Amino acid sequence: MKKIKVGVAGGAGYTGGELIRLLRFHPAVELAFVQSNSQAGKSLTAVHPDLFELAEMQFSPKISEDIDLLFLCMGHGDSAKFLAAEKISPAIKIIDLSQDFRHKRAGNDFVYGLPELNREAIRQAQKIANPGCFATAIQLALLPLADAAQLNSDIQVSAITGSTGAGQSLSPTTHFSWRNNNASVYKALTHQHLTEIRQSLNQLQADFASKINFIPFRGNFSRGILVALHLPWNTSLTDARDTFNGYYQNHPFVQLSKTNPDLKRVVNTNHCLLYLEKHDDTLLVVSVIDNLLKGASGQAVQNMNLLFDLPEHAGLQLKSVAF
Repeated sequence: MKKIKVGVAGGAGYTGGELIRLLRFHPAVELAFVQSNSQAGKSLTAVHPDLFELAEMQFSPKISEDIDLLFLCMGHGDSAKFLAAEKISPAIKIIDLSQDFRHKRAGNDFVYGLPELNREAIRQAQKIANPGCFATAIQLALLPLADAAQLNSDIQVSAITGSTGAGQSLSPTTHFSWRNNNASVYKALTHQHLTEIRQSLNQLQADFASKINFIPFRGNFSRGILVALHLPWNTSLTDARDTFNGYYQNHPFVQLSKTNPDLKRVVNTNHCLLYLEKHDDTLLVVSVIDNLLKGASGQAVQNMNLLFDLPEHAGLQLKSVAF
């Protein structure tokens, strides 16, 4: 089988390292290079010591165009600058993990890469904008309701994320001594992922105009996102479950759980588990994902599989940590 030649630009961060780990064992991939401005010339193991099997590989200062696909694992704002400076060949497919191309606007030819929303468009795309981590977990909890035109009121969302969601660069709120035994709210009601969430919901339910009141929390753990959202629901819990099961019946990485899930059931996997409860006239939806996998690098590989007509689960048959 001819392998896909893949390059990674910006491979020194958390998403870059996680992506390299997945690509290293993907049966259809040849990893051609890993580029990094800050780590050029160093071994991959100098930054990602667990990648000892790639100890002979070094971070490259430049990219090569002898590839089929380029992943961009750069900071927000940097991907657009990088593409403007590099002028990548139009023959090379691109998957960008930053937020630079997620929002529809004139001149943006990237397809929004949420497979559970845009699978067929992704298959035909040349450029993919990988969704944000909070955005993925929240959208997967709401897409079936939007598809059924059942979003007719404000939505209340609380969600907590692990420290890896803040990236590898240190800041006062990512130091262990601050984060450990601690929790805090940040970007309340103003989080940048709200724009892409609303964009996707309006794709399925054009008349949805109610508020999404999103309160994000920093958690004192490394990885994972847990979302709990609620909204009015006037029919039965069975109807809600049927709506969700029907929407996701052909999507391999989203399952409806019969029990209230905890994060360890999905950490180290590309899966999203959803759980529903009804209390009087309110529907509660719980959504759990690994922010570095289904919320970032795993979803990017899922998109690559769709782009190159591979089985959607290729390279993503991962086991949760469990304990």
